[in-house]
Amino acid sequence: MTQMSEGSERSDIQQAKSHLQQTLEKGKFAVTAEIWPAKGANAQRVRNKAAILKGWVDAVNPTDNPTAIIRMSGLVTSLILLEEGVEPVLQLQARDRNRLALQSDVLGASAMGIRNILCLTGDHQSFGKDPQAKGVFDIDSTQMLQAFKRMRDEGLFISGERVKPRPELFLGGAANPFGDPFEARVPRLAKKINAGAQFVQTQPVFDLERFYKWMAQVRSRGFHEKVHIIAGISPLKKARVARIMQEKVPGMLVPPEVVERMESASDPEEEGVKLAVELIQQVKAIEGVSGVHIMAAAWEKIVPVVVREAGLR
Repeated sequence: MTQMSEGSERSDIQQAKSHLQQTLEKGKFAVTAEIWPAKGANAQRVRNKAAILKGWVDAVNPTDNPTAIIRMSGLVTSLILLEEGVEPVLQLQARDRNRLALQSDVLGASAMGIRNILCLTGDHQSFGKDPQAKGVFDIDSTQMLQAFKRMRDEGLFISGERVKPRPELFLGGAANPFGDPFEARVPRLAKKINAGAQFVQTQPVFDLERFYKWMAQVRSRGFHEKVHIIAGISPLKKARVARIMQEKVPGMLVPPEVVERMESASDPEEEGVKLAVELIQQVKAIEGVSGVHIMAAAWEKIVPVVVREAGLR
């Protein structure tokens, strides 16, 4: 009886782990992608995007009101993805929720079988179409990681009240190797690891030299052995997008040669795919990189093409 009980317990623990967590822990190169939820009350649009990505990626992030523009709830979108057989990575950001709402949402997510949680601070509301909206920012992304880790590991809310049963969570955060000051990038990652991050998804990689330097610092402190690093890849559809990223998006580094390459291309979409594939192949060869996160910005249909051309499936 004792042996059966122990075996059953190990099985339950394994079932509690998400497919993404199991993939990363087995040392397999993971592929995640993101979708932008609908701006309207149309679940079928989410189902259509799920059908495009199913079988090509290990998990999908529904973005959480990116650039402070209203879209369908990320939690509801995640539930629709689950119904379609696609594992979600639920993004929760601190801009729109206080500690009560955040802890409540993560309980609901875990109860419905959503294990992967990405903790974000969130784009400032001034970027969106409702700049008069009140930002909450009760806690930041690092404090969110600490809170969720405590709920999972100690069975305690921030208040100290008991959580029973505890949520089953695989916790992630965002990392930006390209922001300034550069010397603060790895210490910021260290704080998230200490807070409970088990995986991180990075900002899109275009400047490989900067990414190599960041990863070298990550390895020098042994962080690649403490957290799964998933490098961001953003397929470019138009040369104009590359120029906007280069000139107007804070914390984004797009080398001039990337912009020139896109502007001189006879077929920008084809060139964008080639560039994404090249970047995937290069980051995949870097020690400590555990996967790629493909951010196609409402161009989800290109994700299977990139995955196939890069030899990931």
